[in-house]
Amino acid sequence: MSIPTEHDDATNARILSVSEDLVEGFQEQPFHVIAHQSGVPLETVLERIHAMLKAGVIRRVRQTLLATKLAHGALVAWKVDHDKLNDAFDFMANDDPFSGHVVIRSTDEEVSGSVYRLWTTLKVPQGESLQEHGEVLQRLVGADGFLLMPARGLFALGVGHVRRRGLKPGARIDNPAQMMTTTTVELDEEEWRVLIAMKEELQPDEIAEHPWDQRAELAGVSLSRFFEVAHTLNTKKVIGRFSTFLEHIKPSKTGKRVTRFNGLFHWAVPPGREVEAGGEVGRHHCMTHAYWREGGPEFGNVNIMGVVHGSVKDTVLTHKAAIDSHLQEAGIPVSYTNVFWGGRSEIKPSEISPQVYRDWHAEHRKR
Repeated sequence: MSIPTEHDDATNARILSVSEDLVEGFQEQPFHVIAHQSGVPLETVLERIHAMLKAGVIRRVRQTLLATKLAHGALVAWKVDHDKLNDAFDFMANDDPFSGHVVIRSTDEEVSGSVYRLWTTLKVPQGESLQEHGEVLQRLVGADGFLLMPARGLFALGVGHVRRRGLKPGARIDNPAQMMTTTTVELDEEEWRVLIAMKEELQPDEIAEHPWDQRAELAGVSLSRFFEVAHTLNTKKVIGRFSTFLEHIKPSKTGKRVTRFNGLFHWAVPPGREVEAGGEVGRHHCMTHAYWREGGPEFGNVNIMGVVHGSVKDTVLTHKAAIDSHLQEAGIPVSYTNVFWGGRSEIKPSEISPQVYRDWHAEHRKR
């Protein structure tokens, strides 16, 4: 009998509603946590996650990091000629390990920012320059320009596509979201070794009761020491979630999609009210990401951004309308707002290793 692998199978949905984004921090036995919180037996959890990974429904299983604490990062909007757009996308997705989310976006109406079709997230190691790396990428892909938009604060950061299905527009937590800072944290050499070993996606044979045994060997420490350092990293707030990432853009082998639309929402609120406005936006359950970022005059001086996913475009817009209404009720003026819709996209974790960065620039310096 074949093992069900679709995300909407009842048992798989119970597992995914936890495993996507509710396993906080570092866990010594993360699959036990998923089993406990979902109420699904551990053996079944391991069997189903392994099967969904093999089928491509889950694209990766990994320990996430709060990379904003470990590296300099920014959302980047790229101005690229139409005939170079797909080649630029391919380079960012396949040849630049420091670019994470790579998305071609469009707007329903032509506005000043509509000429920025290619959007990426970018990380560079501490002490390196986002601007310098951007200039190298601009030369390599033939872009006409780019805008860096570092996060000044984070109000929501998760995924939870299965958990968010069927959300009522306007549903939110009782209090405003608290802003997380992006101040970087310094690590020693052993902490970096453990962190780098931990962060790579799990291989199929590591979908097991004890997934960290091989990672401790890779880091050159005992398993008990690996756990000690990992918990220290947890207290330094550089560890995100243990997560199973769904392939939420591309259809499964049977044609099912987790989502069809993702909207990058923009709001411009009065300077000085960014923390207040971000807290009101970030408290809405539909938001997978919410940030304070400065877009400048090219984007109507937007300073609050966020992402919502959905299967129906009108539903995504209804969520935005509910947030717009809430901001108005909260007495927060909005001078500009827009939606940038995601099209072609590729999502991968951004590399943060200083050595990989040095090697990459040495290779591309003369290209």
